[in-house]
Amino acid sequence: MIALQQQIQSYFGITNDEFIAIEHLFTKIDLSKGNYFIRKGQYCEKLSFIKSGLIRIFATESDKEITQWISTEGYFITDLHSFIFDQRSRWNMQALNDCVLYTITKESYKKLYQILPNWYQIEKKFVASCFTILENRVFDHLSLNAEERYLKFFNQNKIVFNEVPLQYLASMLGMTPETLSRIRKKHTS
Repeated sequence: MIALQQQIQSYFGITNDEFIAIEHLFTKIDLSKGNYFIRKGQYCEKLSFIKSGLIRIFATESDKEITQWISTEGYFITDLHSFIFDQRSRWNMQALNDCVLYTITKESYKKLYQILPNWYQIEKKFVASCFTILENRVFDHLSLNAEERYLKFFNQNKIVFNEVPLQYLASMLGMTPETLSRIRKKHTS
């Protein structure tokens, strides 16, 4: 729970007392390798902090899997569109290895407004941060070539390259597995 506390305090700027008031809303959950956090078409009723492990976010279109992101330790995971707007999930989210999550249900999440009077501002900052990350990813896909995207992602996420199948990384970076292998070979030799 210490990792969750540190992340929430640094990310949302809440105090120790505020965290103590809300920590009971989170439940530790183990998600085994291969199990799903959520499947496409379900309603996402939870938001989780990844204490350990990797979760792949992907969709299947025309018998082709498209990896949107690999969520790693220290980050939150949810289908925000489903969680906030009560829509069916557009994504599958599957554990790539054994994961430990701290999870808050949608019902408990709503209690944050009662416990923390400033939760509206905190939530606004969270959503804005998520949007900014997405904007940066879109900009990188539009402005960087395949090699530049690889190098930027590799420098920010080196551990992922040792634990995630290359076809997932290639899909996420918008390139073929062959292109990723060629670029990777160039930079490891």
